[in-house]
Amino acid sequence: MKQAPAVTRRTFLHDATLLGGTTATAGLVSRIGNTADAGKPLRVAVVGLGRGMGHIQALLKIPGVDIAYLAEVDPHRLAAGMKVVTSAQSSPPEGIEDFRAALDDTTLDAVFLALPNFWHTPASLMALQAGKHVYVEKPGSQNPREAEMVVAAARRYDRLVQMGNQRRTWMKDAITALHGGAIGTVRHGRSFYYNARRAVTSGDRRLPADIDLNLWQGPVPDDPNPDHDLGRIVHYDWHWFWHWGNGELGNNGVHFLDILRWGLRADHPLRVTYTGGRYWHDDLQETPDTATATYDFGHAACEWIQSSCHPRRAEKTLAEVIFYGDGGTMAIHRDAWAIYDQSGKEVFSGKSSVAGGGDRAHIGNFIAAIRGEAALNSPIDEGQKSAMLCHLGNIAYRTDTVVRCDPQSGSVIDNPAAERLWGRPTYRDGWSVHV
Repeated sequence: MKQAPAVTRRTFLHDATLLGGTTATAGLVSRIGNTADAGKPLRVAVVGLGRGMGHIQALLKIPGVDIAYLAEVDPHRLAAGMKVVTSAQSSPPEGIEDFRAALDDTTLDAVFLALPNFWHTPASLMALQAGKHVYVEKPGSQNPREAEMVVAAARRYDRLVQMGNQRRTWMKDAITALHGGAIGTVRHGRSFYYNARRAVTSGDRRLPADIDLNLWQGPVPDDPNPDHDLGRIVHYDWHWFWHWGNGELGNNGVHFLDILRWGLRADHPLRVTYTGGRYWHDDLQETPDTATATYDFGHAACEWIQSSCHPRRAEKTLAEVIFYGDGGTMAIHRDAWAIYDQSGKEVFSGKSSVAGGGDRAHIGNFIAAIRGEAALNSPIDEGQKSAMLCHLGNIAYRTDTVVRCDPQSGSVIDNPAAERLWGRPTYRDGWSVHV
């Protein structure tokens, strides 16, 4: 099958330092596109009703929001979502299989994208080109080139794009305290993720009925590996195959690396490693189940420690994210944090002032930004700097190299193997993925 021509990295690198300095780009992208009329209900679409059900529950609690469309390729999920929203809203939403059917509606203000990673950037581009604001789940891109594309598109189409890394809202008070000198100069950070995931085998099929798999994959071409049967990986296990997903690093690591990078006041790393492997199951999965990703920013460093198939309950770690400074340690867990002195004694504990918590608070920030009442807590250019840490880590793992980067641009230095993994070589014929 003839494929659409690949988009070159150079096409996007010239466009306004796409993933450049924190202050300049975050300020710009968090303020543009505030076009909603005061007092006018915002009409939104929610796309993907697995994770998107969390979006629905949050949106139903925010005044002045009308869920106008629900889009989902699985008819059973679509029916469940329609039932929830119809019972809660005075006017029922329109249920559609293909979200593109909603984009021509000029009264639609924003699109919430809770699709698989490989859809994040292509769907965001389509929504932005249709003039919609976008809330896209993490990581917001499936590879570095797409990270560049979605940032460029937010600028070009002058719309707000927020990434669904909720800890940017939950942990805001903790990071404010950290930046205020709570533990002195911060030198290092650590984060942890534990789970007990099962094996993925070719014989364990669970294909939902009546799904259009071509539409489920959208712009992504078929994987030529016959063992990677879509009947097994819909709706979740696509995460563990490089053709569709980003492994645990892009699935959960992005949340924690985002907070580490934020706390360390860092943009692009100098060096990246990601070492480990598949140790727990002899199965079809390609991505590591146990590994450690490390990042050197020059003035400080951080690491993300992953155990996807063993919960490590005996370790009883302090928190999700820990910072180490000249004056002590800060441990953060969701919306609470504690500070310890150098002897290990707890000297302070805090709780986030954000009301509502969870998805409601972060999505509420996005809605307020559309109304011109707030700046985005996680504008897409900031979100994609953190997503790039995941992409670079995965590239380091797949190439078995230390990936070295230009600290100003974030581009890879002297690593042809890494450059070959920078973007998807081709997209499915008939799909246009461009800024």
